[in-house]
Amino acid sequence: MKKTSALTRRFGLLLSTFFIGFAIFGAVAFNTLRSLKVGGPLYDHIVQNKDLVADVLPPPEYIIESYLVTLQLAQAGPDQRSALVERLKALRDEYETRHRYWNAAGLDPELGDFMLKQAYTPAQAFYDRAFKKLVPALADGDREQVAAIMRDLNGLYEQHRKAIDQVVKLATARSDADETAAARRIDHAQLAMLAVLAVSLGTSLAVAWFILKTVRRRLGGDPDYAADICRQVAAGRLDIEVEVEEGDKAGDSLLASIRTMRRTLAGMVGSIKDAADNLSAGTAQISVGNRDLAERTERQTASLEQASRVMAALTTTVQSNAAAAEEANQLALHASTVAASGGTAVGDVVRTMELIHSSSSRIVDIIGVIDGIAFQTNILALNAAVEAARAGEQGRGFAVVAGEVRTLAQRSASAAREIKALIDESVQRMEAGSQMVGQAGSTMKDVVGSVRQVSDIIARISTASREQSADILQVHASIGQMEAVAEQNAALVEEAAAAAASLQDQTEALNGAVGSFRLLA
Repeated sequence: MKKTSALTRRFGLLLSTFFIGFAIFGAVAFNTLRSLKVGGPLYDHIVQNKDLVADVLPPPEYIIESYLVTLQLAQAGPDQRSALVERLKALRDEYETRHRYWNAAGLDPELGDFMLKQAYTPAQAFYDRAFKKLVPALADGDREQVAAIMRDLNGLYEQHRKAIDQVVKLATARSDADETAAARRIDHAQLAMLAVLAVSLGTSLAVAWFILKTVRRRLGGDPDYAADICRQVAAGRLDIEVEVEEGDKAGDSLLASIRTMRRTLAGMVGSIKDAADNLSAGTAQISVGNRDLAERTERQTASLEQASRVMAALTTTVQSNAAAAEEANQLALHASTVAASGGTAVGDVVRTMELIHSSSSRIVDIIGVIDGIAFQTNILALNAAVEAARAGEQGRGFAVVAGEVRTLAQRSASAAREIKALIDESVQRMEAGSQMVGQAGSTMKDVVGSVRQVSDIIARISTASREQSADILQVHASIGQMEAVAEQNAALVEEAAAAAASLQDQTEALNGAVGSFRLLA
């Protein structure tokens, strides 16, 4: 198993950074609280400034300055009174404004009683006496009245000052209590912050450890190891074994899934490789079969060309046979005419017999030719039947035609033999007729009948030759069609060979692509 400390080190670095940051934050927070707490430097500085202002400026809610202005009014001349009266009015307005503020501020009941009632009642009476009695008395110049009013104002001021002294005493006590409570609360807050900091750090450590274990459990190992396995699989290395931590019994971690993927992918690639090998072997067999088929097609085409040439020669021979039969027919007709006219002149019998003998010899030769043609036709028809049998299904029609040609050839040979026999008999008779002139009449009748039979036979031979010529033309056309089919087969064989070659190339490319994967042996 590879090292699994990289993730731990990274989480340790993260926790260290978090811990240091949290510690710095706590230090800054504690320092800030220490500076801002009651009794702290900043608080003392603020209180000092307020105390300084309170010592320098007279407070609006304390009528000491107003009392001073009344004393000044009592001593001032007429030209100074107006300004002092305006100043006293301003002080009264400030007092009333602050009184309304503190009345709405919600002070403690005891402090509010001294501030809003016991201090306010004499102050209100003070301002009322000053404006309604002191100012008119000063305007009248009644010094005795002014002195009496000043004594009253002094008494009201003393009442107000006593109430203010109680307010100061109560406010100072409340301030001390608030400072003590605030200091205690800040101390509690500092302790709470320490507790929260400790709990947060402990919780962070526990959560980080839980996350680390969870991540490792979900990964099944170290992330670097998982990344290395993925890189090897991506590079085609399917022959590696993926190791998973022992705790992954359910097999639902990332590395377990990668292991399953590797095995599945290896099986698929192996199947593809086997299929590609089988496909390559099949294409090779197809290529060999196409070559054999091409060779057989070439041989079949050559055989058909040879059969076509043979049929062309047979056509010429049959046409010659038909011409000879026609000529023999004409000779037979001529012989019949000669035999018919032989009865009119016995003197011409000898010459006629000689002519008949000569014609008979010629007929024998012609019949020999016909017999030879029939024999050759029979041989050619036999060869054509053999070639048709080799051609299989496509040569079935050709075999039927060849059989008919062979039958006609046999009939021609049989007729030729019959004619030859008849001619031989006629020759023998003519030879005998030369010796038996006396029997010329009856013999001539026999000759006329025989010549007629010969004419009929030759006519049948001529008809058979024409039919044979037509059949041969059909056979020739069939051979031409077979040649066209053979050429089409050759073209299809070439296309199949090209397709097999292309399939072989694609199979080799597939083998090359699959070959980049490395599988377990």
